Amino acid sequence: MKKTVFLFDFDGTLADTNQTVINSWHQTFKYVNGAPGDENWIIGTFGEPLWISMEKAFPGMDVDKLIEVYRSYQEKHFKEETKPFPGMVDVIKKLKSAGNKIGIITSRMRHTTEQGLDAFGIMDCVDAMVCAGDTVEHKPNPEPVLLGLEKLGANPSDAVMIGDSSFDIVCANRAGVTSALVDWAITSKKSKKDSNSGDKRNSEEEPDILIKTSEEILDLA
Repeated sequence: MKKTVFLFDFDGTLADTNQTVINSWHQTFKYVNGAPGDENWIIGTFGEPLWISMEKAFPGMDVDKLIEVYRSYQEKHFKEETKPFPGMVDVIKKLKSAGNKIGIITSRMRHTTEQGLDAFGIMDCVDAMVCAGDTVEHKPNPEPVLLGLEKLGANPSDAVMIGDSSFDIVCANRAGVTSALVDWAITSKKSKKDSNSGDKRNSEEEPDILIKTSEEILDLA
């Protein structure tokens, strides 16, 4: 079934924010310990809501203050260290011009999400956004996707959620929308299923579709 509603994660899917996220974590670790953090550990948090990762990294500390340190780095360096993944801007423009609905479902704060979309020239293509703070529950809970569908006036069967991590895939599967995993991000290396395999999903962490190039997204419309 062709889709008419396209829900995109931001970090790692639409935007290559890897370096700014890693650097923001290093800045936070330096603030606490005087030295950068372990990069492999940092990468392991990609896709997870920030406050959860902060509580794991710094138990018993003032998470709000540490998030402030983290975000202060991003506020200063986000535009220079963030770029869209190849082809994604054109894909979103083509989907929108063809009459599809576009949603952004992200654990990122609204301010920097909008900053990125505006810098990429696709803010006017987005029909609805669900960002950190918009829901009580976060990915992998289905609430962010369900709220996005509500904002768009769409049914789960009409939609595909495109993301780069297990958090996105589980969220999509639990919400009853088609789940699609991009394989160009760091977190996508854990992918378990090829889009051409024809196998049924064996767990809620497995995507329905594996997206190898941005242009393949257009085939879903």
